[in-house]
Amino acid sequence: MMDPASLSAVAGAFFLVAVAPGPATLGCAAVSMGHGRRAGFAFGAGLGIGLAFWGVLAALGLGAILAAHAQALIVLKLLGGAYLLWLAWQSGRSALSGPGAEAANIRSGRWLRRGLFLNLSNPKAVFAWLASLSLGLGPEASMGAVILATAVCAAIGFAIYVPWIVGFSHPPVMRLYRRFRFWVDGVVAALFAAAGLALIRSALMRAPS
Repeated sequence: MMDPASLSAVAGAFFLVAVAPGPATLGCAAVSMGHGRRAGFAFGAGLGIGLAFWGVLAALGLGAILAAHAQALIVLKLLGGAYLLWLAWQSGRSALSGPGAEAANIRSGRWLRRGLFLNLSNPKAVFAWLASLSLGLGPEASMGAVILATAVCAAIGFAIYVPWIVGFSHPPVMRLYRRFRFWVDGVVAALFAAAGLALIRSALMRAPS
């Protein structure tokens, strides 16, 4: 079993990397204020599952292989950038749509999958795990230690999303969102688009000429 000092090192490093605002927290805020707490938690659960997936791969050494191979990392960044651009398009369409389209999105029940896909295509998740696990897990680490570290870090990741979900799903925030929906969704679309284009640009700069 993993000793408390090593587990604390892994958890602390993961928290420092994951707590920085990014597309995942932006997504939690946008979904929660637009569609409510239930949708926000479903989206956050999908993000947590995506984190756990990358944690298992990183613990098994596959994350390091991915990070070391430029072509694989380029593909992941392109996929992540394309998905962020798709989220930008969704937010832009929401800014121009009426309440009926919003209700249809609530009934579709796709929030968990959207959160899952966001973190599955997020290179930051890979590097967060590699940086964290390298501090507390060596080659001799047991499977129990790997499972424990992965579970703790995945829980930390989900806990980071909870304040965004709860805060932005408060009724006053949601009412304010509905009042300024066009502008809020427009800004969210611009932020997703900027993040997606930056990721694609980063991938293309690494691509061999």
